[in-house]
Amino acid sequence: MAHMYILRCGDGSYYVGSARNLDNRMQQHFLGKGSTYTSKRMPVELVYAEEYERIAEAYAREKQVQGWSRAKREALIEQRYRDLPALSRRGAQE
Repeated sequence: MAHMYILRCGDGSYYVGSARNLDNRMQQHFLGKGSTYTSKRMPVELVYAEEYERIAEAYAREKQVQGWSRAKREALIEQRYRDLPALSRRGAQE
């Protein structure tokens, strides 16, 4: 299984990634070896994950969510799915 995931970094920012093995990837992030971005913003916390059959699907979802505003990412994390369409509109509050 593959995953798209969101981490909350120590500075309050979000990191969106994808991985074939979520447990291994989280270990890398928690040890400060996951990415340059997260290693400079420790500690990190896994706040959201979705599971996919193929890594290509997880990667495509990663790229989609990376383009979202902070407000839309937070709605996803908080499972406020009804809010997502309104947050997609041009000029939605960040």
